[in-house]
Amino acid sequence: MASDSSSELQGEKEMSTDKETIVEKHEESAPLIENTRRQSKLILYHWTQSFSSQKVRLAIAEKGLKCQEYDVSLPLSEHNEPWFMRLNPAGEVPVLVHDENVICDPTQIMDYLEQNFRDEGTPKLIPEEGSMYYPRVQHYRELLDSLQMDAYTHGCILHPEITVDSHIPAYATTRIRAQIGNTESELKKLAEQNPELQEAYIAKQRRLKSKLLDHDNMKYLKKKILDELDNVMDQVETELQRRNEETPEEGSQAWLCGEFFSMADVSLAVTLHRLKFLGLSRRFWGNGKRLNVETYYERVLERPTFRKVLGHVNNILISAVLPTAFRVARKRAPSFVGTTLLVGILGGVSYLAFLYLKKRLVRYS
Repeated sequence: MASDSSSELQGEKEMSTDKETIVEKHEESAPLIENTRRQSKLILYHWTQSFSSQKVRLAIAEKGLKCQEYDVSLPLSEHNEPWFMRLNPAGEVPVLVHDENVICDPTQIMDYLEQNFRDEGTPKLIPEEGSMYYPRVQHYRELLDSLQMDAYTHGCILHPEITVDSHIPAYATTRIRAQIGNTESELKKLAEQNPELQEAYIAKQRRLKSKLLDHDNMKYLKKKILDELDNVMDQVETELQRRNEETPEEGSQAWLCGEFFSMADVSLAVTLHRLKFLGLSRRFWGNGKRLNVETYYERVLERPTFRKVLGHVNNILISAVLPTAFRVARKRAPSFVGTTLLVGILGGVSYLAFLYLKKRLVRYS
């Protein structure tokens, strides 16, 4: 009995130490987890350009919830740091913290938000069970969430030849490949430095290696991913056509599953936004192909919540081309602030020039 009691006390002490470590790590630059819990606030750890994070942030915006957000920078590998691995052993964003609950899966996060924030005046994104709309919303959520968007993202960056109108600078490919290699060695080093997290780091390293073998495989990308996306887009186009037939009145427009914007629309809106960014929009809609999808996306772009969360074009230059400059600036500021600022300005100007020339080439092609 005494031994059991001692073990319990030791376990509680270790859990407390882990929490204190997380709080100490970010007491100056991040929201405090314990304070957030005491005040029953929502706190979201995310990365602005993370696809899963974008879905969760759009759902939060659509529900009109107050949420304290903290950027976990993937380019700076903050998601691999021990404090975050203790929060989510998978080392992936997003992570939602609310009261004593820590939810790490994006689908579970959105379900949690829907189940726990249903006050009058808070929009519902999932219809009541038993409603004719409930199975429809759930079906399209599952269909869209089955798409391996990380494979699309890495695949289009590593193999830009499968894209048509990508927003990604051509030279990003080299930087991405280098960053992938650095991440594998970094995870191995962190596993050695943090024995208590060794299993989590090794598991992440294995997952990363397995994924990248697929993401760099053109045969896999073309047959498995692109064919799969064609099938999903066909189903979405058909469903949107049904909505048009159900609402023939002029000026009356429905969303994917009905007249209301649902959790299925959250998934579809962010998916189309990512595909547009990757340079797959012209392949899968546009120029008269899947006209309903094209019209839908144009309406999504005008939605205030969407503009708030995703209104700015993703800047792959920041996340893929200049991570080293950011890392140096963070570790050796302020001596390198001027240099980093100069590099950032030059990079930004180069990127804007790239977009300008690209638009002109598209216009005259």
